[in-house]
Amino acid sequence: MRRRDPPDDDPDEDEDETEEAPRPAPRRRSSHRHRAAPKAWTDPEEPEPSDEDEEDEAASSRPHRRWRAPKGEREPVFYRARDSVFFEPLVALAVIVLILVSLFAYTQNWPPLYVVESDSMQHGPTDQVGLINTGDLVLAQKVSLDGITPYVVAMTRGYTTYGEFGDVLLYHPYGISDGTPIIHRAIVYLEANPDGSFNAPELSGLPCGTASDWVFSANSTLVGNGCATTSLTGVLTIRNVGWESVYLHVDLSAVGSTSGFVTMGDNNIAGRQGIPDEPTLTSLVQPGWIVGVARGMLPWFGSVKLLLSGDSQEVPAQSWEFMGLTIAGFVGIALGLHYLLRAEGVEDPRRKAQEEAEAPEEEPEGPSRSWRHPFRTVEDEEEGPRGTPKSSHRASKPSSHDAATASGGRPRPRVGRRPPRKDDDSEEDL
Repeated sequence: MRRRDPPDDDPDEDEDETEEAPRPAPRRRSSHRHRAAPKAWTDPEEPEPSDEDEEDEAASSRPHRRWRAPKGEREPVFYRARDSVFFEPLVALAVIVLILVSLFAYTQNWPPLYVVESDSMQHGPTDQVGLINTGDLVLAQKVSLDGITPYVVAMTRGYTTYGEFGDVLLYHPYGISDGTPIIHRAIVYLEANPDGSFNAPELSGLPCGTASDWVFSANSTLVGNGCATTSLTGVLTIRNVGWESVYLHVDLSAVGSTSGFVTMGDNNIAGRQGIPDEPTLTSLVQPGWIVGVARGMLPWFGSVKLLLSGDSQEVPAQSWEFMGLTIAGFVGIALGLHYLLRAEGVEDPRRKAQEEAEAPEEEPEGPSRSWRHPFRTVEDEEEGPRGTPKSSHRASKPSSHDAATASGGRPRPRVGRRPPRKDDDSEEDL
């Protein structure tokens, strides 16, 4: 029994002792939150992971996020204009605008192109490449009067355009600009005199009259031997004109009273006679009526305009064939350039590197872990091929630690019961 101490007689002394004694701190209740987390089991033979391995493992456990450099360190992305869906239409429009601007700068005329609507300049009924045929597009370049070379002058210089001597004029009859201009060749320029006669200085020096190789024949009030070049009256005759070498007769009394060009179409021929525009179509072509001089052409493609307007009867059959072949050739070249420019070698290497860096990571084709039969154990998987006795395999069977490691996982810890302590044995005996 525990002995009780006698009470003290002095109650004040007990109160002082009670006040001076410190009060014990309350004992905190244990909680799982304050316990240290259990450490994962590690193999003593396995090397300790380094800091880099821990960082890689932590990064692999986090969801994948694309890394981006700081804003100031990012490299610019160089995109190709041809990646846009509007690239081809805009390029086609730009090419058309560039062509039209270039043609206007060259011809100084608007529109710079005119469609040949008749066969008056053809050399025969068929289409001949390099000549002016029905359905061709002709460029009309604006030039001064001195820049025009007529037939009688060009034959002495050897100057030819579209298969014959001299320049081809585009003009509006009487200066009326309604409709398509006439496209015919300039033959000779005549200067009008107040008395109604004409001067033809360009005929000076050419064989004339009764010469065996005469080129022209003209009379005047002063000279009647056929070699006059001033004060011409009556009929002016020029020999060996055009691709069929015809005679051209111009009635000077019916061509008006103003200076201008005598013109004729290369194919305006009746028998052995050429048919001049004067006076059948107009009087002498005045410089103010001229739209321009033919300086280049685009063959065949004007036939589409004539076909739409219903005036394609005079277009040669060869023109449609040549146009079809040309279109097919242009389409083939365009497709070839298209696929050539889409090759990887044309791509900007800086942009290609950026695309590869931003491309998503490819997942492996097969599963991440090898498939294991649900009814096969590790021992079965460690067995050799079929027919090998199990006993022979068990003789060389690796340890459980090696088997677990070979199967691709972390070895399992060996868990056993804790051996009893001596104190426990004594308590059980009691």
